[in-house]
Amino acid sequence: MPENNFPKLHNATWPGIVGKGSDSEPIIPFDTLLEKTAAAEVDGVKFDGVDIGLFDEHIGEYLNAADGGKRLADKLAGYNLEAGSLVANVWAGSAMGSKDARDTFVEQVRKACEFGKQLRDAGIRHGGVIRIDSAASPEAWSADPKGNTKQIAETFRRAADVAADFGERLAAEGEICWGGMHSWKAMIDTLEATDRPNVGFQADMSHTFLYLLGYNAPEDRILPADFQWDDRATLDEAFRKMTAALRPWTIDFHVAQNDGTVHGTGSHDKTGRHCLATDPNGKLDIVHHAGFWLRDEKGELTKAFRHICWDGCMFPNEVMYKQQTWNDILAALVRVRNAHGWQG
Repeated sequence: MPENNFPKLHNATWPGIVGKGSDSEPIIPFDTLLEKTAAAEVDGVKFDGVDIGLFDEHIGEYLNAADGGKRLADKLAGYNLEAGSLVANVWAGSAMGSKDARDTFVEQVRKACEFGKQLRDAGIRHGGVIRIDSAASPEAWSADPKGNTKQIAETFRRAADVAADFGERLAAEGEICWGGMHSWKAMIDTLEATDRPNVGFQADMSHTFLYLLGYNAPEDRILPADFQWDDRATLDEAFRKMTAALRPWTIDFHVAQNDGTVHGTGSHDKTGRHCLATDPNGKLDIVHHAGFWLRDEKGELTKAFRHICWDGCMFPNEVMYKQQTWNDILAALVRVRNAHGWQG
């Protein structure tokens, strides 16, 4: 029986930048990440593509050139990789705060949509979303939860209207370090307040795992305070509750591992720690728990994503330069696809 070939398997490029830089380890070059991704192989299966962070440190030469999309498409094709979801540099502004910050946020979404269109027109991008978040801290948000959620939603709506002109969808990444997105309930409040058909949720298995623990919102914790990690039935029940609420909104998905802790390097705030796929301290059964996102409450495949992606933010450079790291990550993605994918 032929193996599943959907969803497509992508690697992320932004882990070469996030948490790196002058106050941390050096940035890992974009080309190095492409080389490691393209070289990874598991029983004849290779990565299908990459999801790309639209940051000058990696792809400025393409972002800021009239023919940049075509040239990047040619580069990716040379590695036999497609482009998928794109991360807008919304941290240049914020969805909350001054008018200038919010205008900059919307402009960054516009730039991402324009570049995404270039990649589509070049035939290298066949799906994916534009990823955003509030670019505001939970602490700042908590000064006026209702008012700030309203303002974030207003900014998201403006960005959604821009994205709609390009046929793009925006996926808000649920992460404990972003205000109005720092708990599963706050995230749903923001999505409901935004109320745009082309705005949804981006679920990362590591970040959403911290939702269960209520790290930045104890009142929204799902797992009991005295939870023991060997109680897998209670853990699964918590997953059912969280994914039942967020799965209908989910339009982009990151496979990841987490050890139940938070981590931050460089300028990045503490958030769900991304662990290696083979980390013995990982609390997730990657294949099993991915199924809560990729299947509905009846166990049927949702087929909601053309591709799934591994996000390995803030791994040490020593780890990221090892080819085995990416082979192990690809192997985890293949296992997820074998269990929850389809033929297309």
